[in-house]
Amino acid sequence: MLARKGLLPDGFLLTRLAEDQNQPKTRTRAQRARFITKSGSCNVAHKNIREQGRFLLDVFTTMVDLKWWHSLLIFTSAFLCSWMLFAMIWWLLAFAHGDLEPRDPNGEPGPVPCVTAMHSFTSAFLFSIEVQVTIGFGGRMVTEECPMAITVLIIQNILGLIINAVMLGCVFMKTAQANRRAETLIFSRNAVIAPRNGRPAFMFRVGDLRKSMIISATIQLQVIRRTVTTEGEVIPVCQLDIQVENPLRSNGIFLVSPLIISHTIDRGSPLYEMSAHSLAAEDLEIIVILEGVVETTGITMQARTSYTPEEILWGRRFVSIITEEDGRYCVDYSKFGNTVPIRMPSLSSKDLDQTRGVQDCGNESHLQGWGLVRAGRGGFRRGRGGGESAQPWYASVYPPAPQTHGILKDHHQEEPSAVSDGGPGERRGQKKTVMLEVIGRQMEEDSLGEISD
Repeated sequence: MLARKGLLPDGFLLTRLAEDQNQPKTRTRAQRARFITKSGSCNVAHKNIREQGRFLLDVFTTMVDLKWWHSLLIFTSAFLCSWMLFAMIWWLLAFAHGDLEPRDPNGEPGPVPCVTAMHSFTSAFLFSIEVQVTIGFGGRMVTEECPMAITVLIIQNILGLIINAVMLGCVFMKTAQANRRAETLIFSRNAVIAPRNGRPAFMFRVGDLRKSMIISATIQLQVIRRTVTTEGEVIPVCQLDIQVENPLRSNGIFLVSPLIISHTIDRGSPLYEMSAHSLAAEDLEIIVILEGVVETTGITMQARTSYTPEEILWGRRFVSIITEEDGRYCVDYSKFGNTVPIRMPSLSSKDLDQTRGVQDCGNESHLQGWGLVRAGRGGFRRGRGGGESAQPWYASVYPPAPQTHGILKDHHQEEPSAVSDGGPGERRGQKKTVMLEVIGRQMEEDSLGEISD
């Protein structure tokens, strides 16, 4: 209904409906307090602030942070109060100079007034408005009869310029502030935990609805949880930064299309000991902060959201929403938050490592046997166990050549063991690749043998 009336874009409504249809049905429970809401605002109430005067020291920022109707009320009150104040001053000047005394229209003309055509407080109020907003209807003007009136005219003009400048600056900052650009950056309502490259990973999706880019965009993840020190001190807010999976070892992203941001859950991750059963009982909150520069305005912006344990889905993966049509990529935002279930053990990463036999080795920060697959010559396969050393990708197919006394007659010939029985590790008639170092070493040994003979 809201989308039909134009209050909400259709993309948001379709995304919400698609996410709601694919969410697992869970029992309602008491809502857990969070520091950052899903919209990105800070969910912290400040109470018992005794030094309220500190906000007046930075009055411009205070006015920008106010709500729109509060700002409009302040601006209207400032204009009305200034007009009324100077109207009273102009009326007092006219009263002291005797310009308000009634005169006989057929008699002699009186003295030159300070302000022409001023006969009452209403005319003084109209003249105050004309002076401050520089309307200048021409019916009233200041004469050279009263130097005090000229001084009041200068003061009112300066004060009016200051009020206009502050009002225009506040309105511009409130309309062009960075959090307005963050309204078009959307995050998936739920995060997921699924295997990626053989390791469990925490993932969520982020997208930009505008065509204008976010320059130098960076993603930062923080885990906020309550901890207790060895001395028994309770730290209610303990912030831990977690690394975003990026080959460049940086948090920079190129937000040209919706991206799935992942964090590998390894030994250095705060989520290392979290399993599917202990996830609901965890007292933590994962805060996502996206920062960048708006391409059109050059203003630094920041978008925020957070995920509580109830919003983290175990064993699910985001569906693909990017397709290629007519030579360009198309994004279907109706499936932005859709997930599909996958087969995944409910054990934590720590339990999985212990099951596979992965042990800590000194100050080693990475897990052996979990390296990425490198395609090409000299690459390595992913190890099958924690204590298994990395081997070339061809080592599992061909046994290593003997280095002590195995003499190779010709690199085009096959070894007798490889063609005699046709074992399970070899195939008959299959070509054999020999490293260049082995061929060079064999040619050198052949030449030395001929010289000795």
